[in-house]
Amino acid sequence: EITTQTANPVTTATAPTPTATSIMFRTRALFRSLAPMGDRVLVRRGVKETQTAGGIILPASDNSKPNEGEVVAVGPGQTDVNGTLHPIDLKAGDKVLLPEYGGSAVKIGDDELHLFRADDILGKWSD
Repeated sequence: EITTQTANPVTTATAPTPTATSIMFRTRALFRSLAPMGDRVLVRRGVKETQTAGGIILPASDNSKPNEGEVVAVGPGQTDVNGTLHPIDLKAGDKVLLPEYGGSAVKIGDDELHLFRADDILGKWSD
């Protein structure tokens, strides 16, 4: 006589415990900040002018982006092959001239910011 026993394994599905990483992406935008890496610069584009200094109202159908912006944050700079850090010549609050296209759009809360490489920024306005 041969008897076989079959084990009925009980499997319970347990919910994974939340980790710091999974919680981080669900936090509100007020508690989040973005620090650019390497030679990246975080810029807030200026608002588009709808009226000239002479009082002429410009049409709203012009879809070109404003080419001026304000630096919000700056990365540490670029490291060359020898390990030397080359810092960026910009700081938060600088007014810069931007290319019409390029940059990566980043939405933080209600603000739409753009990440540019330092080399992509065309110039810095001086007062």
